[in-house]
Amino acid sequence: MKKSTFSLFVLTGFFLVFVSAVAIAAGSGADGLTQQPSVMQASISPRTVLAVGVTLDQEGRLWLARVVDQRLLVSRSEDDGKHFSESVVVTPVPENIGGDGENRPKIQVARDGTVLITWTELLAEKYAGNIKFSRSIDSGRTFSEPINLNDDGRVTSHRFDSLAIDGEGRVVIAWLDARDRDAAREKGEEFKGVSLYSSQSFDNGAHFERNRQIHQHTCECCRTALAWTSEGPVVLLRNIFDTNTRDFAVASLDKLEEDIRRVTRDEWQIDACPHNGGSLATDGKDRLHLTWFTNGTAGQGQFYKRISGTLESKPMALGDMDAQPNHAAVVAYGETVILTWREFDGNVYSAKMMFSNDGGETWSEPWRLMLSAGANDYPMPLISSDKALIVWNTENEGLRILPVERVINRSDS
Repeated sequence: MKKSTFSLFVLTGFFLVFVSAVAIAAGSGADGLTQQPSVMQASISPRTVLAVGVTLDQEGRLWLARVVDQRLLVSRSEDDGKHFSESVVVTPVPENIGGDGENRPKIQVARDGTVLITWTELLAEKYAGNIKFSRSIDSGRTFSEPINLNDDGRVTSHRFDSLAIDGEGRVVIAWLDARDRDAAREKGEEFKGVSLYSSQSFDNGAHFERNRQIHQHTCECCRTALAWTSEGPVVLLRNIFDTNTRDFAVASLDKLEEDIRRVTRDEWQIDACPHNGGSLATDGKDRLHLTWFTNGTAGQGQFYKRISGTLESKPMALGDMDAQPNHAAVVAYGETVILTWREFDGNVYSAKMMFSNDGGETWSEPWRLMLSAGANDYPMPLISSDKALIVWNTENEGLRILPVERVINRSDS
């Protein structure tokens, strides 16, 4: 993989179209020139959790899941975040909902319009939680009564869920689960880390099968990530290899007879959870695109790589190491891949982006999109056939939604 410099007419075209609505700082990390953009914003409650869930549906509408005053709310926008519908309450009873960057609500919309949402209910016991689910079959006007997906009945850690759908009715949720660890300890046995469990539905969440154990001895609190391939759902997880080496692996949820596949070899040996999971996406050619953070002996920093069958690209470092690049996300559609991450220079946070229009073979220079001096979520990219958005929720500036379709310029790819 290599970086490529995109021509100036791309930038000119972007500003001509969007200058009245969105101003964006164009330029690479090399020259450091940055302008604070004026982006579409929504007011934010003082008690609003910053970590949000977002998705685009088949019609290009933006859906938002957020936590306000211990209630999970869902709304949607027809105009890329300029205006949102009135929020609908998903959780009628207040509950302690996980809302940090590693443990945010997840939302997806099936092709028939069913809205699916998962989240983690945090319990009073330390690290304990339940994986919750609800859905709407009337375009988000009402939601079903929330249910627990974890079926073991234990008060223990069920957290860091991920959600993926095939659009035609199959729904898969994966999460980190401590039931096997607890059972081992009750027998006086040692157990490293926790386990990965999943549950699935074949009727858009009307019914769920019993929980399945996918893999044991995973990291305890690094978020999982799901993506859909032609062979079914694949999950990215931080696994515990050997004694305490915490590198990433992928597992096919439809091929449990196969062992997990180690996809990073950073040799991060640490007897603790880094609380820093990875992100995973698939493109139109079934290639996997992943990004992750590590502090191993063989690699330190935020990285990206792509996987095509048995072939894996060399890891590509992201961002300025002096600015602590971290908590990256990746999305893909066709040949276009977008990476976003957050940096901190000691004074302000930056939302950064790189993109590729050839399936991750070559990359743009890093773009500094937005700045914030206060508390903030991690920037999240979204992409569809004709739309690309970056969503960043910040305490000072509110919810910021930045269209970048003109920047990535897919028409020339």
